[in-house]
Order: sequence, then C-alpha cells, then structure tokens
Amino acid sequence: MGANRQYKNSVFSLLFGNPDALRELYGAIVGVTLDPLVEIEINTLSAVLFMEFINDLSFIIAGRLVVLIEHQSTFNPNMPLRLLLYIARVYEKITSDDDKYSVRKIPLPRPEFIVLYNGTDENRPDVEVLKLSDAFVNATGLSKQGVPPLELVVPIYNINKGRNADMLSRSKTLVEYSGFID
Repeated sequence: MGANRQYKNSVFSLLFGNPDALRELYGAIVGVTLDPLVEIEINTLSAVLFMEFINDLSFIIAGRLVVLIEHQSTFNPNMPLRLLLYIARVYEKITSDDDKYSVRKIPLPRPEFIVLYNGTDENRPDVEVLKLSDAFVNATGLSKQGVPPLELVVPIYNINKGRNADMLSRSKTLVEYSGFID
C-alpha cells in the first residue's frame, strides 16, 4: 500500500471512526436522520500482526444492520469480492464458535455495503452499482435456478466536487473530507 493511499485511508477512518460521525455519514448517504440514542457498535477489522485497518469502516446500527463503508481514490471493480471477504470476517467476529454449530438459527444483522469514490477519473458517474456475480466465470447452463447462488451488490457514490450534492449537503464532515482530498 502506497503512502498516499495509506494516508487517505487513515484520515477517512480517523474522521469517521466514532459513533456520532458514523451516524452523520450513514444518514447523509442513505438520506435518513439517526437519533443520537441509536446504538452504534464499531467493529472495523484490523490486522493484529501489523496493527493496521483491513477495511475502512464497519459498524452495527441498533443490532440490526451491519454497514461496511470503503473509501476509494482509485476505481476498483473487485470491491464486491473484497466486501464479501470483509463481511465474512465481521460475521465470524460477532458470532461465537458454539453458535455456528448449533441447531438454532443465528440471527445476523443485515449487511449493507457502501463505497465512496473521489478519484481523478472524471468519467465516473454520481452513482454506479457493482455486483459480485459480474465477476463469475460464464457458467451458463450449469445453474438450474438461472440466478447466481451468491450475490453482493455495492453502490459506489462519487463524492468529488460537484457530484452527489444532496448527499454531501447532509454531512459537513464528508464535504470537508472530500474537499481536503481534492
């Protein structure tokens, strides 16, 4: 990981690494206002050996929704795969080994995936969607269902100056971060 990318990731994680900032950020992205009393549990993954973040932000809202937010300054078509690996590790972290082999169903918070982009590619749209299934090797005729047995959908929001103005107007911190990176 280059120094510039590591610096941007550190600033992003530092700015939004507390419950109040996460409420503001998530609310701005999805267009809701989260009550300050809504519980936010941060569970961002870190590499124990090197003590650096594996993903940018991961948190659970009110025990019902697990949100993974990544910041990208370079477009990465592999974000669905990366987020699949992250969410598997988050679920592993928040469940016990005993529960995984239990006869009862483990209630899991619903995942939500978000990527914020502010790179230099001016041709990126305001919002685009990547799907894990787009990376699958063409296996036409091998599936009876006609739909992929595994899917992960990732919206990517362009936060460059002049893009997604409504969303940015709902988060002063996000506007300032976007301007700082620009």
